[in-house]
Amino acid sequence: MPPVKDEMLEETNCLEIINITEKSPTKNSALVDVRACNKPVAKVWFRGVRSSKFRHVYGVPFKRERCYDNVKITRNAHDSNFCAVNPKFVAIVTEVAGGGAFLVLPLDHTGRLDFNASRVTGHKGPVLDIKWNPFNDNIIASCSDDCTVKLWHIPDGGLSMHLTEWLVELHGHKRRVAYIEWHPTAENILLSAGFDSLIIVWDVGKGEAVKLIDCHSDVIYCMSFNRDGSLLATTCKDKKLRVIEPRRGIVLSEGHCHLGTKASKCTFLGSRGRVVTTGFSRHSDRQYAVWDQHDLAKPLVCETIDSSSGVVFPYYDHDTNMVYLAGKGDGNIRYYEVVDEPPYVHFLNQFLSGNPQRGLGFMPKRGVNTSACEVFRFYKLHTSRGLCEPISMIVPRKSDCFQDDLYPDTAAPLPSLTAKDWLSGMNAPPLLISMKTGVTISTHKPSTGNKDAPALQPQDVNNRKKFMFLSRETTPDYRPLNACPNALNHNNENEIQVNEKSQKTNANQNTKFHQLQRMFGKQTNDAEPVPLYKQINQGDVFSTEHELRLAFNRQGEELRIVKRQLQNSQQRVRELEQHVAALQAKLQ
Repeated sequence: MPPVKDEMLEETNCLEIINITEKSPTKNSALVDVRACNKPVAKVWFRGVRSSKFRHVYGVPFKRERCYDNVKITRNAHDSNFCAVNPKFVAIVTEVAGGGAFLVLPLDHTGRLDFNASRVTGHKGPVLDIKWNPFNDNIIASCSDDCTVKLWHIPDGGLSMHLTEWLVELHGHKRRVAYIEWHPTAENILLSAGFDSLIIVWDVGKGEAVKLIDCHSDVIYCMSFNRDGSLLATTCKDKKLRVIEPRRGIVLSEGHCHLGTKASKCTFLGSRGRVVTTGFSRHSDRQYAVWDQHDLAKPLVCETIDSSSGVVFPYYDHDTNMVYLAGKGDGNIRYYEVVDEPPYVHFLNQFLSGNPQRGLGFMPKRGVNTSACEVFRFYKLHTSRGLCEPISMIVPRKSDCFQDDLYPDTAAPLPSLTAKDWLSGMNAPPLLISMKTGVTISTHKPSTGNKDAPALQPQDVNNRKKFMFLSRETTPDYRPLNACPNALNHNNENEIQVNEKSQKTNANQNTKFHQLQRMFGKQTNDAEPVPLYKQINQGDVFSTEHELRLAFNRQGEELRIVKRQLQNSQQRVRELEQHVAALQAKLQ
């Protein structure tokens, strides 16, 4: 029989297709016989299941004892995540009667939270957004309704008391600051977007603004950096999507985005030169669209999600090329795989839950559990109850070995550029680290005497003293006291012998205490110079004395609080004893 002719057939050199019509057990159908040959014939395209290693990804919520319970989550209607996570801490914006505060907990402090847990309480208005520094797990930035952006240092182990002293306070916005974003590769570069339709580029190391971007005509809904931080994508209330060069403030391309009235969000799809946006149509249907960053006149693809009313937030994973879409007030999280060919985004599955979410934080890839094949982790803030629930997105694998195809090299907690280099026009991709170690990769940067960044000196002086004390090598002296050399001049035999304490002090001059005393105390003319003293300039000595004074005052205040609590408890004990004695007298 002659070959089958159809409009959807493609010419090839390997297959011959013959149409054989016969009676099927269920219905009339056409069977296709394929024979190998050497002449150009036609090939039929069959629509089958697309192959993907992420096709069976599923979500697993943590058990209740591994969640964070009794958290007073904020009820602010602002379109933000209200949660930020890194491999050390989880930060949650909380509801307070006045001012603004957010809670910071170490990741392992799960369970029911104490009602009087310590918080960061330095803002005068509600906190609208929080973001951890990608290169220092102890630094967090927050923006507030009080028109300021503040940076805070969180000590290892969490807060022991309410934190009211900030590292840096940034003033520049005339109205409330809605969103903040750290630069992905340059150190100390932070962007803030306010309700005054301005984006300010800050150098937080110097505590000053370096660029003002005023190309928006209305309220800014979202901003997102690309992979190397050379471009910035924003969505605005004027329904436009813009791609901006942030160092010069120039709009490279812009176009009308989603035409609905509610907020739209955006994020770059890695280094593919594309942007994904979420928003609403004219008929209030929720949509997602994929755009070419060089041509925003028309989307590459635009699909309707559903007809719910919550704002959809996109979360893109650069390592797995998956994008997660989660809406406020929804109980589900949809996830898609991003490819280079049309339709560019393929739906995989969705995580279903009966509890709606107020916000979602996500763990950086260096903090996921590789032994369980976890590729992403959300921290879900429940709307109806004060609960922060981690949700792991897992690829099912039978082997317990490290999966190289699931965990390529990921972004390291180290900057590729300094703020000065980036502002001068340099670009660099993020530094990469291997995840094959299978352990959580976190950073700790204690205080350093760097004059270039005076504003980033942590206020937790106890950590600085601990690290300096523990870094010194202990030199014990096991000789008996009578064998120790005398501290007096041996040429004068008639001088009075020093007491036992003086002998021990002068014979063991290499102890940690005396080395620190020589470093921070007053040097005598007979004392030998300490090598570390050369590394500390005069400004550091002055700052250390100030920090010691603050630490002394803080510890004194804590002692007074403890004494007051002890007095109250003792008074309560006496009252109870008197009550018991009175009851015993009545019984007799």
